[in-house]
Amino acid sequence: PCLHMGSCVDNSRILVALNAIAEALGVDIPDLPVFGSAPEAMSSKAVSIGTWFVTQGVNVHLGVVPPVLGSEAVAKLLTEDLERLVGARFVVEPDPKKAAELILEHIDRKRRMLGLPA
Repeated sequence: PCLHMGSCVDNSRILVALNAIAEALGVDIPDLPVFGSAPEAMSSKAVSIGTWFVTQGVNVHLGVVPPVLGSEAVAKLLTEDLERLVGARFVVEPDPKKAAELILEHIDRKRRMLGLPA
């Protein structure tokens, strides 16, 4: 596992690396054992960067409930329907221990699916 905490410009580099890894393994990005996390609302950019990651196939955890979840239709789109469309979705979980468990379960499942040790 890798935990990266860097500046916004690093996010594009992360996706470049994920593209290279996916290509080398002959899979798509949603098949990789990766997960993004924005545990705090540091800036408004967190959700926009997270949206970019989700559209690229990386699940993203949000530790702060975003204001867009006030709409049932939007909440369902972001936390359920996008997974069917792009292979990833937002996971909203304010409890850091529960969030860590969800993230690790996802990573372990994706590793097993790739035949890697969990």
